Amino acid sequence: MTETVLEISDLSVTFDTPDGEVEAVKGVSLKIDKGECLGIVGESGSGKSQTFLAAFGLTSANARVSGSVKFQGREVLGMTRKELDGFRGRHVAFVFQDPLTALTPHMTVAAQMGEVLAHHFQVTGAVARERAIEWLERVRIPEAARRLSQYPHELSGGMRQRVMIAMAMMAEPALLVADEPTTALDATVQAQVLDLIEDLRKDTGAAVALITHDMGVIARMAQCVAVMRRGEVVETGTVEEIYSAPKVDYTRMLLAAVPRIDGARAQTLAPPDPGPPILDVDDVRVSFPVKVKDGSLFGKIKPLRAVDGVSFQLRAAETLGVVGESGCGKSTLARAVVQLLPRNAGKVTFLGRNLLPSEKEAIRRSRQDLQIVFQDPLASLDPRMTLGASIAEPLLSFAPELNRAGREEREERVKEIMLQVGLDPDLINRYPHELSGGQNQRVGVARAMILKPKLVVCDEAVSALDVSIQAQILKLLIDLQCEFHTSMLFISHDLAVVREISHNVLVLYLGRAVEYGPSETILTDPRHPYTKALLAASPTPDPDIARNKPRVRLVGDLPSPMDTRAPLRFLKSRIIDNPDATQYRPRWIEVGAGHFVAEHDPVEILAAE
Repeated sequence: MTETVLEISDLSVTFDTPDGEVEAVKGVSLKIDKGECLGIVGESGSGKSQTFLAAFGLTSANARVSGSVKFQGREVLGMTRKELDGFRGRHVAFVFQDPLTALTPHMTVAAQMGEVLAHHFQVTGAVARERAIEWLERVRIPEAARRLSQYPHELSGGMRQRVMIAMAMMAEPALLVADEPTTALDATVQAQVLDLIEDLRKDTGAAVALITHDMGVIARMAQCVAVMRRGEVVETGTVEEIYSAPKVDYTRMLLAAVPRIDGARAQTLAPPDPGPPILDVDDVRVSFPVKVKDGSLFGKIKPLRAVDGVSFQLRAAETLGVVGESGCGKSTLARAVVQLLPRNAGKVTFLGRNLLPSEKEAIRRSRQDLQIVFQDPLASLDPRMTLGASIAEPLLSFAPELNRAGREEREERVKEIMLQVGLDPDLINRYPHELSGGQNQRVGVARAMILKPKLVVCDEAVSALDVSIQAQILKLLIDLQCEFHTSMLFISHDLAVVREISHNVLVLYLGRAVEYGPSETILTDPRHPYTKALLAASPTPDPDIARNKPRVRLVGDLPSPMDTRAPLRFLKSRIIDNPDATQYRPRWIEVGAGHFVAEHDPVEILAAE
């Protein structure tokens, strides 16, 4: 007979705000058994996180919580603060979305892990240190003893997330609540974290509540699923039932909105124009001087090669997807192309004009045809400017005839582009904080497209959006490309998203291109080990495929870009064992029509699970 770990019955959460009462959670009922993973899925604002925060007394002071929350048969709502302090962390543990804000920045890893052991088990000193090292090794952190003395900012995102999981699991809780634990992580790191949670669930028998908006993650991890919308559970069932025969339209919409590596594209791409390229990037290099410790008084300066000799061409109405993990140089390359960063070497030719860093006026004139859409719309829009003013700003610089014609004509142009990107023109006098994330991203697209540019760079433009909003923005970009005949550089770490929108794909690893070719070819017949690992790690919204596809995992963490040996991780036979030596540069090999791959060793350097 299965043991029920958590039973939530008719849970409601209401917040008292200056604008009145807000019902965040409305009568939610859920159940999780021992050793089971329950996936709680829904869009932002659906009440997923608030349900579990309220269940364990983590809501803000203006919240009113009602209903019943029974943990192993014991009522949790109504516990005193002292009772909750002994209960949370020991019997139920949380892993939050952003480990950098969840970890204390001025405390070492050892101090933070030691707090858990001291508070719940009264274990300190050498015994606590040994237990911390043991758990860091269990979550596959290399050089665990050395990591104990480091601070959160000294660790990579994946390592910080694994430290959070180690802290959560070292008390061996009966329930682990993982709240969007992989949203900000690269595909390969995400796969490692998910494997880790799954292994710990099986080893310890802990129940797992996995909160996410990613249907691919749910398909891989969960046995049962609860779909939430606007504070309510609209559908529950086993993962097979939800994915094969969803009962409500909202669940069907979520599943349909998820881009997939396999299957048909959601929208057919128009072919790019034949003829000469409008953009020619030749051997572009961008490096930054970094001071490193070498035992001397002042240290020494070493170059961090963010982009190390990348070349490609882009034709009119073509989209080139640029993929790779964080730190591979995607955004630096894009900024060098649009002249927002100085390059150390190489040539960028746009519309037949060589954009030299010294020619400031020529670069300024080219801005009319070179635009960029950033990842975070709230950070890229001026909070003090209305939407209309933000969208109209490029016209003030590059369409002086509209300034002479008057404000009315400029406003008409703004309303016209707002309609084209799916924004209500009545929002023209609103401010960014008054709109949703999807609406603000549309403002960013409208601002970039109002001049009808020849080239738009989309830098992780949809990675922070819910799947339904993401699908809308992708369709919008494809439609605008057809209408305005715009070329796009589309930067993302999500291969399924790249496939939806890209004609060709360029794969970057530590500042170097390792594979290039048509998107369908690269994503169905990858040749480079790094591309294969990215594809294997990409979540698939199908339980059978997600659980049965081979696990190909890169060994170890991303090496330091300061080490000249790092880019040769896939060609170790050519490495000169000196971190400062000039290393061999892999040759490009054409393996098919328009399909190129960097020279590499056989794939024994990958670990298959």
